[in-house]
Amino acid sequence: MAPRMDDCVRLCCEIGSHQEIEVAVKNSTKGAILAGGTAFVGGMLGGPPGIAVGGAVGGLLGSWLTSGQFRPLPQILMELPAAQKQKLYDNVADILKDLDWTDVAQLIALVMGNATLQQKVTAALLNYVRTQLQSEVRYKD
Repeated sequence: MAPRMDDCVRLCCEIGSHQEIEVAVKNSTKGAILAGGTAFVGGMLGGPPGIAVGGAVGGLLGSWLTSGQFRPLPQILMELPAAQKQKLYDNVADILKDLDWTDVAQLIALVMGNATLQQKVTAALLNYVRTQLQSEVRYKD
């Protein structure tokens, strides 16, 4: 991974940690399998009405089981594949274009010491999480 991209991802992790941002981890595949499985079982046991009841019950169970699973944003960012990290870097790099830094510690100090810059990076980061990762964001209580 390119050093500047790595620095940018680490900066985003620091901001996420500092602001205690969490991201919902959605396991829609598990929910879909559960909904489909219960619809199948309902159909086997109750015919066409059983499919409807099984699908509805499975959908509710799948939604309940997969919702609200929040993880810290830094953890999510560090687990991203390189292509996703590149997209994150692309979103944030324009904000950082006028900064000159030698290492990640200096970049973090520059951004965290400037409230306006920190807000811009945070906004770009949250936009990335919502649009590219299609995830829900919350701040830890």
